[in-house]
Amino acid sequence: MRHVRLLAALMAASLTGAGTALAAQPASAVFKAGQLTPHQQLAREIYKELVEINTGVETGNITTAARAMAARFKAAGVPEADIFVGGPQPAKHNVVARIRGKGGAGTPKPLLLLAHIDVVEALKADWSPDLDPFVFTEKDGYYYGRGTADDKAMASIFVANVFRMKQEGFVPDRDIIIALTADEESGPFNGVDWLLKNHRALVDAAVVINEGGGGTLRNGTPLFNGVQAAEKITTNITLRVTNAGGHSSVPRRDNAITSLADALAKVGRHQFTVKLNEVTRAFFTETAKLETPAMGKAMAALVANPADVAAIATVTADPRYNAMLRTTCVATELKGGHATNALPQLDEANVNCRILPSETATEVRDALAVTIGDTTVQVLIRSQRPSTPASALLPDVMQHVTRITAELWGAMPIIPTMSTGATDSRFFRALGVPAFGVSGLFSDPTVDARAHGRDERMAVKSYYEGQEFLYRLTKALSTTPVRQ
Repeated sequence: MRHVRLLAALMAASLTGAGTALAAQPASAVFKAGQLTPHQQLAREIYKELVEINTGVETGNITTAARAMAARFKAAGVPEADIFVGGPQPAKHNVVARIRGKGGAGTPKPLLLLAHIDVVEALKADWSPDLDPFVFTEKDGYYYGRGTADDKAMASIFVANVFRMKQEGFVPDRDIIIALTADEESGPFNGVDWLLKNHRALVDAAVVINEGGGGTLRNGTPLFNGVQAAEKITTNITLRVTNAGGHSSVPRRDNAITSLADALAKVGRHQFTVKLNEVTRAFFTETAKLETPAMGKAMAALVANPADVAAIATVTADPRYNAMLRTTCVATELKGGHATNALPQLDEANVNCRILPSETATEVRDALAVTIGDTTVQVLIRSQRPSTPASALLPDVMQHVTRITAELWGAMPIIPTMSTGATDSRFFRALGVPAFGVSGLFSDPTVDARAHGRDERMAVKSYYEGQEFLYRLTKALSTTPVRQ
């Protein structure tokens, strides 16, 4: 209940204003189309540079981007001794820079700004004809390119804001660490994991600011600012069917492809039980007040009774909300057969599951096996990640997020969220280090949910507003203690 009580207090403060907002520079004054300030123009240049370096987890080179950003840090005035470039593989390097604080007795541990610079693979043939995933394109008020949303926006902003702080002569009380990392996108050599295991001192911090949260727009108007405090667990499950095979001119009843297809159909129809946790309960409690009347009523009913069938039907009709309420499993890959004129001997499918923190991979595998109900189909855990606890909503962090949000966009709700995907915050949460997904980058999930997909983009206006938000948040969190 600690999350919920703190949220209620923050909501009251944000909705009343409470004298916290600095109306001198609202978001409307931060960005003027066609009139970028020098620090905004620099951010654009860095953003473009990052997007146009192919850092795909399989075919790209993340080290190239890491070295480019190391050069930027050096140009900003960060001593070379405070810049680290390294990683587990030649093409999988990270870059970590440290902005030294005032130091002295009792100085708190650093603030860590975390962003990954690897991206999901992208093919030009899959994108609109006038777009190339690795060409930074400005069009109709958006920046297009692979990584523009996930996660090179935050990475470029962090780098650009170092220039601004250095030019202003800003010296934080505590050190600020910026870590731009490799292989967050399910690559085989995760950068954060490697840094923590091999160079812990480089990223040892009191609190982490990362991706995973952001603002939500509705019809172009900011609705709420989200702070990610928890995330689901990624598990891949293999469905495998083997068979003696034979000549295709003499079919058998036990065809491996048919058995696998039947199993996948059952998995596709299976719905896991709806379950709320502290973070999602708070999310749906507050979002109910902002939604349409029908959806809001259903959300409130669901919070009151998670077994309410009618409420479940209404809320889970929205795929985003459905994914926050239950474990989900979906087929993502198929392989099998070895000849057009032969009965298949081995057929497999990958089922990607995003599991609630309260459940385990074994429980999910067993549930799928029961659902499939065919002992000839093996249900195997291919890969899994450990569950990590939610980050407690630290008052010092949330109060600054609330205040700065009000300064830029006016009083609005600050709502904790649980990511349906996965982020590198999990590695820090597992060590007891609070990590929060918060960016100030606003988007409309009904039209802008394009990360990992076709024509990924970021609204130009949102990018520069997010830059200002993260600049103010960085200065605030590095000059005041963060109490845990």
